[in-house]
Amino acid sequence: MNPLQIGFLIYPGVIQLDVMGAYQVLAFPYDTQVHLISKTLAPVVSNEELVLTPTTTLAECPPLNVICVPGGGIGQVEVMQDAEILHFLEQQSITAQYVTSVCTGSLILAAAGLLQGYKATCHWAFRDQLAMLGVEVVPQRVVVDRNRVTGAGVTSGIDFGLTLLGLLCGEQVAKMTQLMMEYMPEAPFNAGTPETAGEKVVQSLLQLGQPLLDAFQTQTQKIATQLNTENPMG
Repeated sequence: MNPLQIGFLIYPGVIQLDVMGAYQVLAFPYDTQVHLISKTLAPVVSNEELVLTPTTTLAECPPLNVICVPGGGIGQVEVMQDAEILHFLEQQSITAQYVTSVCTGSLILAAAGLLQGYKATCHWAFRDQLAMLGVEVVPQRVVVDRNRVTGAGVTSGIDFGLTLLGLLCGEQVAKMTQLMMEYMPEAPFNAGTPETAGEKVVQSLLQLGQPLLDAFQTQTQKIATQLNTENPMG
């Protein structure tokens, strides 16, 4: 039996844990082959300055059972209107068993026209922007809508990966993987959502991230205008 082909898009400024949380999960079973996909084979520097090495290019990537798009920092702004990348995602989505994302990667999928008419999630600070692109946003950690599977912010990539692995390989394999990882989080602080973190922490974080939020907002607005122009009745 041929291994399941799973591919993660990587690009300059990608959030490394958006990739690696799900990668750790999906690489565990013997019958999965995981690819790191980029425009070239040149090393990719993540948002955290961790260097990632692509294993294949957009042009050489095999047909995938799963295509996953992680979120990014300021580097994602360019990706959201990169015609070559968006075309690659469109083409892979035609035959992929699952089209997926982690964190703000769902904005890239939406920019490629692949989430319109679907329920999806993303990082809490970008939900309004995802909705601007014609997506029904659901504020959950993992959302499954037919063959679209999306995870919320950063660490949800692990939950996303386990959910997806259960769909691909069955609950038993997913449970074995969770046990192997000893994944039973006990956070030291109850601050993982805006509701539990409190207004002071939320506003401090939003202020820190304002330049990124503004850059995403500008790009999302451009894409929303383009999508509305192309589909005036949508």
